[in-house]
Amino acid sequence: MKLYFQYLVILFKSQVQYRTSFWLLTLGQFFIPFSIFAGLYFLFERFGQIKDWNFYEVALCFAVIHMAFAISECFARGFDAFSSLVVAGDFDRLLVRPRSTVVQVLGSKFEFTRFGRLVQSIIVLVFAVSNLPIEWTVLKGVALFLMIASGVFIFTGIYMLAATLCFWTIQGLEVANIFTDGGREMAQYPLNIYHKWVSRFFTFVIPFGCVNYFPLLYILGKTSANSDLYVLTPLAGFIFILPCLLVWQFGVRRYRSTGS
Repeated sequence: MKLYFQYLVILFKSQVQYRTSFWLLTLGQFFIPFSIFAGLYFLFERFGQIKDWNFYEVALCFAVIHMAFAISECFARGFDAFSSLVVAGDFDRLLVRPRSTVVQVLGSKFEFTRFGRLVQSIIVLVFAVSNLPIEWTVLKGVALFLMIASGVFIFTGIYMLAATLCFWTIQGLEVANIFTDGGREMAQYPLNIYHKWVSRFFTFVIPFGCVNYFPLLYILGKTSANSDLYVLTPLAGFIFILPCLLVWQFGVRRYRSTGS
């Protein structure tokens, strides 16, 4: 982790060398999800509610998943841009270093301008919570924290799986965006508004439902008996990263050097 933070500091200093560009990009990242949130607002302005979910409840769901996505995009960007390392043959250089390839790829790129997206999501979170009659407890606070942290792990795992494909395809595949950008767009709404096969896929395969639906039910008081167990459902996101790491290690063992 010491090496990881050294990477982080070096890349942060390099990005703020052009401060005007950095702040303009950060501001742009602030307004991108704002336009999506505006669409969400007008949707509820027209229809009132969606399957017993009101605007502020969905806004909380929106804020959590966008916070997780912004953090993952910032700190796991190395896997998202991994194909460039394979194409240029730079991954060979990582293999001869006495450190984990996971740490090195994570530290190869950071997008600190994504803090603009994160700030916007925090504002939406505060706005939603202040307009909801939630009786906060320690468990509900823990559930909210686990929702965000687990979402970060899920998006990072998806980036890792997409990066692993580059060992065979060389170039990155846009199909991976179905599960990153598409997963973010899907998970910003409660899972029960979709068809059953969609709900099952995003609960048992890619566990967005365990991150952004079941604990949300608990926080909003929409659960029945044994509701405290809903606090533990975000742990599925932490478990999700384990097979992703195994797939990554499998891909690294199958990697063939460029020979350059």
